[in-house]
Amino acid sequence: MHAWPASEVPALPGKGRDLRIHDTATGGLVTLDPGPVARIYVCGITPYDATHLGHAATYNAFDLVQRVWLDTKRQVQYVQNVTDVDDPLLQRADRDGIDWVALAERETALFREDMTALRMLPPQHYIGAVEAIPGIVPLVERLREMGAAYELEGDIYFSVESDPHFGTVSRLDAAAMRLLSAERGGDPDRPGKKNPLDPMLWMAAREGEPSWDGGSLGRGRPGWHIECVAIALDHLGMGFDVQGGGSDLAFPHHEMGASHAQVLTGAFPMAKAYVHAGMVALDGEKMSKSKGNLVFVSQLRREGVDPAAIRLALLAHHYRADWEWTDQVLQDALARLDRWRSAVSRPDGPSADTLVEEIREALADDLNAPAALAAVDRWADRQQERGGTDTGAPGVVTRAVDALLGVAL
Repeated sequence: MHAWPASEVPALPGKGRDLRIHDTATGGLVTLDPGPVARIYVCGITPYDATHLGHAATYNAFDLVQRVWLDTKRQVQYVQNVTDVDDPLLQRADRDGIDWVALAERETALFREDMTALRMLPPQHYIGAVEAIPGIVPLVERLREMGAAYELEGDIYFSVESDPHFGTVSRLDAAAMRLLSAERGGDPDRPGKKNPLDPMLWMAAREGEPSWDGGSLGRGRPGWHIECVAIALDHLGMGFDVQGGGSDLAFPHHEMGASHAQVLTGAFPMAKAYVHAGMVALDGEKMSKSKGNLVFVSQLRREGVDPAAIRLALLAHHYRADWEWTDQVLQDALARLDRWRSAVSRPDGPSADTLVEEIREALADDLNAPAALAAVDRWADRQQERGGTDTGAPGVVTRAVDALLGVAL
C-alpha cells in the first residue's frame, strides 16, 4: 500500500530542541532523546467515513512531532497502518450495498487526498492489515506456543495475565477496562474466556465474511491489536520512541498491543512514550462515526475552504485538549491565515530572528501549538502596526511556519 506525496520541509537556520511530551503511561512529561533516527508508529484509520476532523486533529499532532524531530536534524522513521478489514468496515459495506474492498480502497484514497491537502508528512511505511496477514499469523502461532494464547470455539485469544506489565499504558482499573472493552470492540461477556479482558488474536472464518489461510490457526482474519504489533515490530522493532493515536486508543488498543509485543519479545516497554490526542466534538458530543456527527476535510475543501485554514483551526487547540468544532473556529482560522499572508507579502518587516526560537520553544514544550501561533500573531501585529526594515524577515516567517507548523503562506 502506498502513502501520499511528501511536501518539502524548508531548512531553518540553527537547530531545534528535543521534544518534551506527555506520556500516558507515566502520566507526566518525558523528554524524548531519540538516536539519529527517531521512530514513531501512529495508528491509522479504519477506512470508512474518512477523513473527519477528529482524524485530522490526531494526524496533525503527530505531524508536529515529526517536524520537531526533523528540525533537530534527525531522520524520522514513521509507520502507519490501515485497518482495511474489520467488523465496522464490513458492517458499513453491507449497509451501503458496496463491496468491502471497494469501500476500503475508496476511503483510503480520499484519506490520502486529504492528508496531501493538509500537508501532513507521509509515513515511510503505510501498511494495510490485509497485506500484513503473512506476518501476523506467525506471531499468533508463537503466542499460542508460549502459552500466552488459547482457543475458544475456533477463535484464538490472548491471555492478558501472561504479561506482568499489563495495565501500565492506560493505568486503568479492571472495572474501567471492562467497561471500555465492551464499548470499543471487545467481548468481555463472552462465556469461556479465561479473563473478560482477553482480546481476540485470530477470528475463525465466519460465513459470508472474508477470511485468509492462517496455517495452524485455520482460516480466519486477525484481531485488531495484533495487526499493529506485527507492523510495528517488523518496521520499527521494540522500544521505539512514540506510539501515537487518539485518546480513545489508550485502552484497549495500545494497552493490548503493548502486552502482545512485550510477551512476544520479552522486552519492555514496547514504546518509550504513549502519546494521545484529544477528541473533537460537534454540537456538544464527541465527533464519531457511530453518532454520525462528522465534519469531513473533503467536504470543507469542496466548499472552497483553504486547507491551510483547516490546519490553523486544528493548531489553535492543544493536541491533548478535547474541543468543539464550530463555525467560529473556522472563521478565526481564516482571519488568521489572511492576516499572516498579508504580513509576509510585504518586502520587509520587523526582525523574525527570535520568532523561529519562540516557535521551537513552544513546540518542544509538549507541542504547544497555540503558543506557537500566538508568537506568529505578535510578529504579524508588529508588521501591521509599524513594519520594519529587515528584508529577509517575511521569508524567514514563511519558511518557519511551513517547516514547523505545516502551513503554506
